[in-house]
Amino acid sequence: MGRKLIAEADIVAAAGKGLRSIAVDPMTIVTPSARDAAARLKVDLVPAGSVSGPSTFVDSVVVYEPKDSTTKPRTVALGSDHGGFGLKSVLRSHLLDLGWSVADVGTHSEQACDYPDFAYAVATMVAAGHAERGIMIDSVGVASAIVCNKIPSIRAAAAFTELAARSSREHNDANVLTLGGKVLGAEAAKAIVTVWLETWFGGGRHKARLEKISDIEKRFAKGGL
Repeated sequence: MGRKLIAEADIVAAAGKGLRSIAVDPMTIVTPSARDAAARLKVDLVPAGSVSGPSTFVDSVVVYEPKDSTTKPRTVALGSDHGGFGLKSVLRSHLLDLGWSVADVGTHSEQACDYPDFAYAVATMVAAGHAERGIMIDSVGVASAIVCNKIPSIRAAAAFTELAARSSREHNDANVLTLGGKVLGAEAAKAIVTVWLETWFGGGRHKARLEKISDIEKRFAKGGL
């Protein structure tokens, strides 16, 4: 997949090294906070190929493929902040065991970072069609759901139980699941993820309600109330 993520911390690191530009190719995800930091620190985001020498402190999106897959696997975008990092590692292995390809957008360590950057990366991958589903993990799960739901076409659900996960898929066709690394144990989280991935949207009366949600989204996109 080869996608990259530029977060605010990358801009700050680049500025600290004295760099005045960072190469951005069409597949790169640049978070809103990163763009704000670039403007503030006067670091130019320029098309790839126009910058000479080292120019980026960007974490690559690491793609993991399931073993022994006989068909092309579906892809789930997986992300976390430092509060969800430990659980992310556990769920990445679980997703591979379930036969999914995993696009891990980071974070890739327990160093403190900002959940909006990685929630944004997960949601935009789903919205752009680069992943069929997305899973984001912070300490509790609620904050990342708020971020993801700012992205058009994203329906993110914070789930603490299997019932909530199943309902979010069957009734709401949720395409992003958010979890809390500090409130869920590994086995509970794996069970929630399994139910969420294996439950299909029920359609029927639920479809009509989703259409109302889409209408509200479109109304605000046009500046209406």
